[in-house]
Amino acid sequence: MGPTHAMSGAALWLAGSAVADIAFGIDQSSAELVVGTIVCSGAALYPDIDCAGKVTENKGGSTVARSFGVASLFVAEIVERLCYWFYLLTKSKKDKKRKNGHRTFTHTAVHAGLVGLGTGYLAAQFGKPAVIAILFVLTGLAVRGLLAETVAKKGWMVTTGVALASSYGMYRLLPEGRDYWILGLAMGIGCFIHILGDMITKMGSPLIFPVPIKGARWKDIGLPKNVAIRAGGKEENRILLPILTVLVVIGMFYNLPEIQDLLFETGGRGASE
Repeated sequence: MGPTHAMSGAALWLAGSAVADIAFGIDQSSAELVVGTIVCSGAALYPDIDCAGKVTENKGGSTVARSFGVASLFVAEIVERLCYWFYLLTKSKKDKKRKNGHRTFTHTAVHAGLVGLGTGYLAAQFGKPAVIAILFVLTGLAVRGLLAETVAKKGWMVTTGVALASSYGMYRLLPEGRDYWILGLAMGIGCFIHILGDMITKMGSPLIFPVPIKGARWKDIGLPKNVAIRAGGKEENRILLPILTVLVVIGMFYNLPEIQDLLFETGGRGASE
């Protein structure tokens, strides 16, 4: 579901930005909007860092785990084991047996909130070095998700090269004198939309851990089996992904200052730049 997750993050950030502008007067510069969209897109892939492959062979694993070659596969291996151990430590008698840590802690609302707060704190506290590092990682994930087939053919070095160039370039575009809390917000929202995306598949996600449901702390929540889609199936690739792509395109055009001027005749976002 890599491309679908990435598109859902981009679509949600663009839609949320439009609503925030119209309803609350929260205005972003064009640079902030682009950076937030890319960060949210990458963050919408991040929770699958708990799905490892074969590190020594650079094979298998989730889209995220393959983003930066063996390095990210190694990180995914560590995260998956930590998640599995945490599951064993916290599970109740009602929770099912698992063989790995995929779709456990990184697929909870608690994790989305914590990682969002942590990202925002790092960016605000440590400034430029932290911001560039965050942008590098999340841009790489976004590239890996949005250009999945291209990167799969060309290899992880494409992801790394584009992420390096883009992260520094985007940092230079961001306005001076900001604390960059917006990166934390985009991270948390991206993780949350990933969880919601997984909840429409047959496996579901333990969204509200540790709140018990019928005695189970890690209860997977999702659509009924007869309605849920199969990850990577026809419903996703032929219906859901095209719809999200159209929404992203609409969101991109809607948030252009020129379109804002045309629609509202008030100067829109362009007036503040």
